[in-house]
Amino acid sequence: MTTTETGTAADQAAIAALTQKVIAAWAYHDADAFAGVFTEDGTMILPGVFKKGRDDIRAFLVESFAGNYKGTQVTGRPLEIRFFTPDSGVLITQGGVLGPGETEVADSQSIRASWTVVKRDGAWQLASYQNTPAKQQLPKPGTV
Repeated sequence: MTTTETGTAADQAAIAALTQKVIAAWAYHDADAFAGVFTEDGTMILPGVFKKGRDDIRAFLVESFAGNYKGTQVTGRPLEIRFFTPDSGVLITQGGVLGPGETEVADSQSIRASWTVVKRDGAWQLASYQNTPAKQQLPKPGTV
């Protein structure tokens, strides 16, 4: 993982720990804990999905954990942390979704993500999260 020099070691560790909070929340299918990582007005963008605010994120995950993502886990690791100011930055990660019983992320579930992070009331939170498939490329325009 690479970092810039703007943030303190404690800030870098707290930002990197956001990935573990998300992994743990997903492991317990805890939509409240997952949504709680975001700012109140945070956004989550996934392929085909746009959710704004903790309530929308929470509702999406409640439905997803009971449906398509039932029994799944997520994994991820920080690749880079960059600070824009002492209270804002971006975390770049690589990871994906593990189906029930899987120990390796399938290429079709492998993602890279951008986490826009802000420090509010002394704690780092997600202002925006967006991921994209890591192994799949966009189709050539006009071929789909």
